[in-house]
Amino acid sequence: MNLIWGVILLIISSIAYFGQAISAFWPETAVKLGLTEAEADVDPAFYADIRGEAYWDTAVLWTLPLTGVLLLLNNPVWVYFGLVGGGMYLYFAGRGIIARRVMQRRGIRIGSPQTLKVAYLFLALWGVAAIITIIMAIAAFPIS
Repeated sequence: MNLIWGVILLIISSIAYFGQAISAFWPETAVKLGLTEAEADVDPAFYADIRGEAYWDTAVLWTLPLTGVLLLLNNPVWVYFGLVGGGMYLYFAGRGIIARRVMQRRGIRIGSPQTLKVAYLFLALWGVAAIITIIMAIAAFPIS
């Protein structure tokens, strides 16, 4: 099970991590790849928020891809990275969904309906992956 989840987790979490890295350092490329909206298409405050989020996420979201690698290597340290990374991805997903919903309800321009559907889908996917990883880490936590 660890091997299968390691592969799934590595793929799912790497999409988030590298997507945010591209958004942070190459925003024009991120727009072309459909990872984010063009600055002109969204509210300036939302654009500033997602840019800041991309920088921060690039600094901290490496933990869950590393968890996937550690699972593949059957390294018991994965449990600790799984708890920390799972918590970060759960926060990332929850904040992303709730903040966008609140902004949408207030009429703030946050992107096209199609882009938002994709964003909600991936944020939910990352949130579920985080919950599964946290549960697996708690179950595998060494108790002495």
